[in-house]
Amino acid sequence: MVAAEAELVCQQSSIISVQYLCVPDPIDNHFLDVSSPTSTPPKTSPIASESASFDISLSESVVSCKTSFQTTILESSSSNFVPNIRSGSHTDQGYRVSNEDEHICIDDLSAHLGYLFGCPLRSAFYAVFDGHGGSNAAAAFLKENAMRLFFEDANLPQTSDIDDLFLEKLEGSHRKAFLLADQALAREKNVPIYCGTTALTALLLGRHLMVANAGDCRAVLCRKGVPIQMSQDHQPCYSPERRRVEELGGCFVNGYLNGDLAVTRALGDWFMKLPFGSASPLTAEPDVEQIILTEDDEFLIVACDGIWDVMSNEVAVSLVRRELRRHDDPNQCAIKLVNEALRLNATDNLTAIVVCFTSVCRESAAQRPRLRCCSLSEEARNMLRSFLEGK
Repeated sequence: MVAAEAELVCQQSSIISVQYLCVPDPIDNHFLDVSSPTSTPPKTSPIASESASFDISLSESVVSCKTSFQTTILESSSSNFVPNIRSGSHTDQGYRVSNEDEHICIDDLSAHLGYLFGCPLRSAFYAVFDGHGGSNAAAAFLKENAMRLFFEDANLPQTSDIDDLFLEKLEGSHRKAFLLADQALAREKNVPIYCGTTALTALLLGRHLMVANAGDCRAVLCRKGVPIQMSQDHQPCYSPERRRVEELGGCFVNGYLNGDLAVTRALGDWFMKLPFGSASPLTAEPDVEQIILTEDDEFLIVACDGIWDVMSNEVAVSLVRRELRRHDDPNQCAIKLVNEALRLNATDNLTAIVVCFTSVCRESAAQRPRLRCCSLSEEARNMLRSFLEGK
């Protein structure tokens, strides 16, 4: 087993040029695990809520901000490892008036869309969309159209063997999918231009995990009990993002991008991206990270910022790991994460997905340490009392 440490930092790349595609009616999403709606500062500044509507003519926390984050990449000693994928999710509006989060859980993507990549490897897809602007319209649109936007229209690469070239093309097509989705939001009449959403997706193809993120949702991998952060929060206090924004003429007012948003990357929010086609301080282009899963990888947590505002990576991983040993149920783990965030006085909407890759050994009664009660003699109690009193 070879270990290598890599520092994953926000890459400042140019916006990918894409052409518009016709938008068909939303596809049937009966297989999407999306809980219906049942307060950290809001994504949008209170001032921004009064933004006017425009006509667009288109021709085409507990966790402090860090300047970088680290992960440890371990090469598996066995190339025959196949993840045993199963997941659970839970969402709660918390102390907000409504729930602007949406999420997707698909444990077997090929069962619905066939072998998208031309190879018979099992695939899975998970996503969290954290809407803002006083509406979940943008998040709901992405949820309803996710299969078309991220797969059917994404010009996915085909392969009979997953190699570096294929993974490079896969990353490029997924980046392009985020930008296409952003443009689709601009054309969608039911999504006001002052509404938007952050987006984090996790795509599994065999042993390969690809995480794409635009915003402040977060994915954390548990490897032998150690949390590995797979995405970077795009917030004003993250120095690479601050530099990128300022180089494009943006500014920060009271911690908000241009006085309006608490995130520096998001889909939608077209009132901040006009004129169309120009480089904008607010971008929908995601950061993308890929990793090869090993026998040591236990589960992945995908959650909105409402969870991470009150919970560190270490606490969240420890909680899920402990719960899995009790009942081996990822759905119950997701519920526990949300309820724990509520107990810690989270003020935002809360959404969590737990994706398991291995089966754990459940803790049995015989494995638990037993505490035995015993009584002390009068002489022993007197000796103990004298010792504690320093006599």
